[in-house]
Amino acid sequence: MYQEKISGAAKNRPELDKMIEQFREGDEHYVWRLDRLGRSLKNIIDLVLSLSNREIIIKGLVDAVDTSTINGRLFLNLMAYLAEYERELIRERTNAGLQSARARGRIGGRPKGYTKETISKLIIMRLFYKDTTKSPEEIYKPLGLTRATFYRYAKILDNNTDEEIKKMAVNK
Repeated sequence: MYQEKISGAAKNRPELDKMIEQFREGDEHYVWRLDRLGRSLKNIIDLVLSLSNREIIIKGLVDAVDTSTINGRLFLNLMAYLAEYERELIRERTNAGLQSARARGRIGGRPKGYTKETISKLIIMRLFYKDTTKSPEEIYKPLGLTRATFYRYAKILDNNTDEEIKKMAVNK
């Protein structure tokens, strides 16, 4: 008996891989429900079909799927078509929603640019940044920055003037 301790959405499923390695022609694999085999219906169907090609039978205990019978294979194929139909519906609805939002002037996503607070810190930092008597720590700690943020801001300061930095502000 194999039992995975991680989510079905995980990319690596060591217990499933170990189990598949152990299969021989004619073996039967019992699973609680077919959806426990993979992270998407396409993934599940690909797995079941590859096992069926090796003449390994899959039986679902709850959904009564048995790939050794013609009815079981029919059910599996119908589920594949329904899953594809559902993916297409979701895609169409998502695209319609995005188009509707764009028509209303909504763009979505993270705002492009920096907050006014960030712009202020950049401009203050510029005053001390070129001063070679100060260490980076003496500059970033009073501003409430981390070392990584200090060096990220330093790149911005090296590549932009104060006026260019002020233009990077978002309305927040």
